[in-house]
Amino acid sequence: MQHRIIVLGAGYTGAAAAGRLARRLHPADVEITLVNAAPDFVERVRMHQLAAGQDLRHRPFTEMFEGTGVRLKVAEVTGVDVDRRTVAVKGAGVKDAGADGGAERLEYDTLVYALGSGWNDRSVPGVAEHAHDVASRAGALRLRERLAGLEAGRSVVVVGGGLTGIEAATEIAESHPRLAVSLAVRGGLGDWLSEKGRGHLRKVVDGLGITVHEHTDVTGVAADRVTTADGREIGAGATVWTAGFAVHPIARSTALEVGATGQIVVDGTMRSVSHPDVYAVGDAALVMGPGGKPLRMSCASGVPTSWQAADSIAARLTGGKLPRTPLRYFNQCVSLGRRDGLIQYVTADDRAVNAALTGRLAAFYKELVCRGAAWGVANPLLGMPARRRRVVRDAARTATAADATAADVPA
Repeated sequence: MQHRIIVLGAGYTGAAAAGRLARRLHPADVEITLVNAAPDFVERVRMHQLAAGQDLRHRPFTEMFEGTGVRLKVAEVTGVDVDRRTVAVKGAGVKDAGADGGAERLEYDTLVYALGSGWNDRSVPGVAEHAHDVASRAGALRLRERLAGLEAGRSVVVVGGGLTGIEAATEIAESHPRLAVSLAVRGGLGDWLSEKGRGHLRKVVDGLGITVHEHTDVTGVAADRVTTADGREIGAGATVWTAGFAVHPIARSTALEVGATGQIVVDGTMRSVSHPDVYAVGDAALVMGPGGKPLRMSCASGVPTSWQAADSIAARLTGGKLPRTPLRYFNQCVSLGRRDGLIQYVTADDRAVNAALTGRLAAFYKELVCRGAAWGVANPLLGMPARRRRVVRDAARTATAADATAADVPA
């Protein structure tokens, strides 16, 4: 009987994990099912471009995984029972299970949980009703339509001074120079960057005509304005909310051990500490990085966790040696419109150092990073030799010699 592996979520980390598993394991021994609510791959790191009016390449999963052995299940995940090892899904393409209201239950032997994160309104009044997001394709398209319909001179307020907020504000300002773009940040603009990085960011923002409201905490959003903690009102023809992300809520509703953020607690091999047949990757996983600090939600740290999980699963199933994938930071890549960028080099635990790359060269670097991430997902059997090893009988249900070193694999 084939070992059933189900991967939930086909963002960067889920799709990368599925493709890597297909590279590592013999198709006669495993059944790999990738479950995703949409039939196409979404380049989430480019959603600010989509919102600003640019068109992105269409990437259907049927083409990306053709010939790999990975089966695509287009469905929404509605529940996970980690004790019975089942996943409940619903959607147009699922089998009707009758009593479950149209839900279908999929059984697994190994589960890779990669449902990731989404928009976080932080329970601020009016955000859900009036603000726009760039955390999803649907949200970016709604914002795109709104921006296109605004009259010249109308204001666009981007709330949140992290990487997403900075990229959204600069992209919108460059693509829609007729609009008045402002950025509301709780601290100082780019205050986590090096002196060189902060200086360049300020230069670009000023050059694009973006008004920055520093040390501003937005406490309410209305249809035509935002309200701040000090009682000010800032006019907004459109409000873009980028103040952080929240993980998918399903994990918290299961018996899996999760942290305060709802992320699944994992060991150094990305395996759940409470349920060894479940692995979590990307934003869904609470992963300890260098210095004992949790890795922040990002593509840069998420994709290596998918490599670690896939290789760990393959090693345990085939009786191989557990891998050690470096889980650390090298830089923060920020696009500042299409013609400028900032590459802030950082320590392993994500603290800025003095070195930074700026300007057109940085924009080109960031573009290469984005293309490389998408290419790696779209070409799962290319880029490195495929070593499809045979599964050892009952390997998933018995301890292997490799597990003895699991505690030594760094997170």
